[in-house]
Amino acid sequence: MASLASSSSSINFLVHVPAAFNGIGTKRRSRGKTSSISVTHSSLADASALLQAAHYTVDTCIKSGMVIGLGSGHASGMAIQYLGRQLRAGVLEDIVGVPTSVASASEAAKAGVPMDKYQDCLQIDFAFDDADIIEEGTLSAIIGRQRPKDEESILLQQKSILNAAKKLAFMITQSQYKGDLDGSIPVLIQSLNWMQTAEEIDDLFLGDAERK
Repeated sequence: MASLASSSSSINFLVHVPAAFNGIGTKRRSRGKTSSISVTHSSLADASALLQAAHYTVDTCIKSGMVIGLGSGHASGMAIQYLGRQLRAGVLEDIVGVPTSVASASEAAKAGVPMDKYQDCLQIDFAFDDADIIEEGTLSAIIGRQRPKDEESILLQQKSILNAAKKLAFMITQSQYKGDLDGSIPVLIQSLNWMQTAEEIDDLFLGDAERK
């Protein structure tokens, strides 16, 4: 279980022990597994809020010696840059980053964050990422709306890294924290495993989802 709260009201922050992701789009609760999540809201402009959220995530959740999943997006990029500064200053040591995308790998290389490739057996202590929307009631997250179609394999890797992490933080603006999920939900399906994903979609929507 993880429960973190900021003393400041100017940070958007979610952290939880991750349940499984359905496809790449939403966080789905696993049977018999609970998560403790803390949320604080921001009254600042989006850029300032995300910068503070990025710093807060690194300062609060990352300790020396950890293996870290490096997310993709604006807030994740700022967190990677700040992580690099903390490493150069000696505040953190022996960190290994596992990038979720080409963009996050490039950002980590520029920031001087040591990296390793993701493997199924790799133990990831903590991961952070951007999210498109977080649902207020369930704290379900939608990610991957802005990715081009030719990055499907990268999205699958991102899903695997987020699922493998012991703890996971999403950094969002207040406008992304909504009462209900709306818009599209990206779902990536591997051809050899399409039946399992189709059944999970059917379970989620009680037969209302139309598969084409």
